[in-house]
Formats: sequence, C-alpha cells, structure tokens
Amino acid sequence: MNRCPISYQYCGAKQYSAIGLKMLSKSLVNLEALPFSAQEQRKEAAVRMKRMSIQGVQPKLSANLDTRNSTFTIVNQKGKYIIKPQSDIYQQLPENEDVSMRMAKVVGIEVPLHGMIYSKDGSLSYFIKRFDRVGRNQKLPVEDFSQLAGKSRDTKYDFSIEQVIHLIDRYCTFPVIEKIKFFKLVLFSFLIGNEDMYIKNFSLLTKNNKVVFSPAYDLLNSTLAMDGGEEMALTLAGKRSRFKRKDLIDYLGKERLELKEHSITKVEEKIQSVIPKWEDLINSSFLEDQRKMAYLALIKKRGQRLEWG
Repeated sequence: MNRCPISYQYCGAKQYSAIGLKMLSKSLVNLEALPFSAQEQRKEAAVRMKRMSIQGVQPKLSANLDTRNSTFTIVNQKGKYIIKPQSDIYQQLPENEDVSMRMAKVVGIEVPLHGMIYSKDGSLSYFIKRFDRVGRNQKLPVEDFSQLAGKSRDTKYDFSIEQVIHLIDRYCTFPVIEKIKFFKLVLFSFLIGNEDMYIKNFSLLTKNNKVVFSPAYDLLNSTLAMDGGEEMALTLAGKRSRFKRKDLIDYLGKERLELKEHSITKVEEKIQSVIPKWEDLINSSFLEDQRKMAYLALIKKRGQRLEWG
C-alpha cells in the first residue's frame, strides 16, 4: 500500500491521497508526474539560475501549480512554489527536509505548505510554497539576516547567534515574541542535527505593518546527510560544537535572549511533549530505514545533552 508524499496518509494503489491533493488545491483530483527526471531538474536549475529569483547551493526550480492540467510547470519568475530535486551528491535530501519540516510544524514552528511530488523517473522532489507571494502578483517584503547584516554569500557563516539577537532587537516590532520563536528554532535545529542554519536561513517578514520572523524554511538534518562535524553554522559563545544545557538554556535562553524562566520552561516542555510524534513522523517518512534509525538516535542523544529525561 502506497503512502502519499504530501499528506503521509496511506492511499492504496494511488500515488497521492485525496487529502494530499486538496492541500495543494481544492479542485485537484489528480497530479501528473513532474515532466523532468532528477538529473534533468538539476540541469534545468543550473541553466535557469541567473534568471530566477531564488538562489542557493542546493538546486532549486521555480514553479507554479497548473490545476487545469494537474501538474507543476517550471517558470523563470513569479513562481509560487520552489522545487528541489534529488541531489547527485547527498542522498535523500527531499525526504530529509520534508520530514524535518513536518517535525517543526508539530512543535509549533510556523512553516509553509510543503511536501513531495513524483518526477517522471519515479524519484521524489521536495516542494514548498513561497510565503512571500500572496494573491496573484503581490509580494511581501522579506529580508534575510545576511541582507540585514550586510553579509555576502561568501561570508554568510561569518556571524554569531549573539549578533542575530542584536538584529532581532533592532528590527522586530515586538522583539520579545520573536526571541521566543528564535529560541525554539535554535533548540529545534540542535536537536535534529541542522548544522547548516546560517544567517540566510533566517528571515524577517513585514506583514500587517509588523516586522516578524518569516515562516521557517530549509530545515533538515544535515548531520544525517553530510555530517560536517559541527553542530551549528553560527557560533554561540565562540564555538560551533559540543553544546550542552549550560550553553543553550542558561547562556542563550537566560543570559543572551533574556527570556523569563517560565518562557524557557514552556518551550522545553512543548518540545519534549512532541518527541513521540517526531518518532512517528520519522518512522512514517520516506527515508530509508537506516537513516530513520540514525535520525531517531541523534534526537535521543541531543536530548540527553540538554538533560532531558
């Protein structure tokens, strides 16, 4: 029996469940395979890179959903979706990012609509709906933290968590609220092994005359995918690895973010309460069994570092 890569529900002999298709569009009753293989998608991304409005190391395509023809169409500009194919270097990145984003959602981190779709070669590509596009042509103002800090692509890792906090204080309408979101996001990234959370992966969104954190994106277990040897892309207390409770809770939460004790406790209790749901998601995901086991083991090990349980 198949499992829908959009809803994770069983869907019999079909590729997608009715609920999964409705998440994309209420009028969608079928979804054709993306008319490119994974290799062709990577080539298309390379060719279109200079003309597209999205950038990054991982191959990305801009797309729109054509409900009339039940398919995604690749475009150069004004796409409402981003599609990421399978990597030719790292294994199962779409499956990894998809389940990681689902884990973020169940812990209360806002994420855009996302899921996976089949390509013509049977491979899965990850899709995510752009949160800066509303209506037909309206674009919401978004700035990532590298823009706010005046950093380039070559210096995106040359920054610290403490400096991010300074930018939150400077630009956010209600800094205390955004600091709690940031604290949860840092803890989440540590727990899932997201060692590539550099400053371009944090953004501020202006909506309803308020400057707030954008929905989260690019969340994945990079330790599982590539194991770079460091636990965070940005330094905290001058280091990138070997973090313990005193670093993440006492130093980051209490000292640098200046969060109240009850706010810190609430975040910790929320994360701990959803770990069984994380386990269910990982076990239901499209990751290979060996990677599922490694993901679960990492979360347990990182939780122990925070002195949980």
